[in-house]
Amino acid sequence: MADFTMPALGADMETGKLVQWHVKPGDTVHAGDVVAVVETHKGAIDVECFLDGVIDNLAPLDTDLPVGTVLATVRGSAAPASAPPAPASVPSSASSPMPPAAAPMAAPAASPPPVAATDATGARVRAKVSPAARSRAAALGVSVDGLSGSGVDGAVTLADVARAMSTPPTTSIVPTAPAPVAPLASPKPRVGFDPAQMRQAIAAAMGRSKREIPHYYLGSTIDFGAAQTWLDAWNRQREPVDRLLPAVLLLKATARALEEVPQLSGFYENGVYRPSPAIHVGWAVALRGGGLVAPAIHDANHKTLPALMAALRDLVQRARAGGLRSSELTDPTITVTSLGDRGAESVLGVIYPPQVAIVGFGRVVQRPWVVDGQIVPRPLVSVTLAADHRASDGHVGGQLLAAIDTALQHPDRL
Repeated sequence: MADFTMPALGADMETGKLVQWHVKPGDTVHAGDVVAVVETHKGAIDVECFLDGVIDNLAPLDTDLPVGTVLATVRGSAAPASAPPAPASVPSSASSPMPPAAAPMAAPAASPPPVAATDATGARVRAKVSPAARSRAAALGVSVDGLSGSGVDGAVTLADVARAMSTPPTTSIVPTAPAPVAPLASPKPRVGFDPAQMRQAIAAAMGRSKREIPHYYLGSTIDFGAAQTWLDAWNRQREPVDRLLPAVLLLKATARALEEVPQLSGFYENGVYRPSPAIHVGWAVALRGGGLVAPAIHDANHKTLPALMAALRDLVQRARAGGLRSSELTDPTITVTSLGDRGAESVLGVIYPPQVAIVGFGRVVQRPWVVDGQIVPRPLVSVTLAADHRASDGHVGGQLLAAIDTALQHPDRL
């Protein structure tokens, strides 16, 4: 028998509220199954189990629980299967998270299909509905289409579903045949996403990171001409939904560079640096309601550019709609932040422990550049690195920036 505990969904998390179980006592669970929903200042998170066996002794719902609190026991399991790392001893910002990938993750059985929607390019996206709200709405026969959301970036929350049930029916509330679902405890109405709470958590985490981690900083300017030419040619031959953004090339170039310089992809814990066998890039996502989160794109170095574009689009949409998984918040091995679309030409990041580095990209700008002895206008991008001096030094950091530059000069190999 082993304990299934409240995970640390980022180094800035101290407690979480258990708001829904997707299983009941006596159910068989497997590593990677989504078994519960936990609300934090980052929104509602699907929590995966990293144990195989029969789950029992479920903790009560609607309770704030510290990280590490036992949520359930799993009989027939002696040890976690690819369990997430222990909570970091140094909290930090919502700019990234940490270790090895979990087993394939099963979707929660009670969740209905996502509502079809499109983004600016016409791509299908998920409706902005928290996992807990989606399941609760299905159990009550409520359509989430048209509901006003009070969550992150307008996401529909449990409180919004509860309010909808307390008002006269409208076209957004459509009775449906009840689907067989596991009994759910009636959730108390909850307020939506609190940007002030997230800002306080980020500030506290980043302040401690700066106090306790000996940062060093490096910067470089990269000629983005070859990458831009290749990108333009690729996009001309494809429909808008299949086109790539420059950010995907920057992300993939960083992931490939980490294959050559693995010393900056890993975790510093208990006074020891531990390199990661996998490259899970945490991509910093600005939440329109305020705040920041950096969930992981797993095995980014092995994904094709189209697959990486799809993964990035999906991750950003789910981050803003409150649909992230616990593994995406606990295992990034490095963080990448790109502020090009915000107009910034460069950014100096703060390390998100227990990671040991964060890479920042600015916007692509036209500047005079010397090519073959001639001054010509070229598209240039600034790249910066903040790294932990306990795990590496400037020599290694410089190697990473050089490897990113080399990768961007050969975009056809990405």
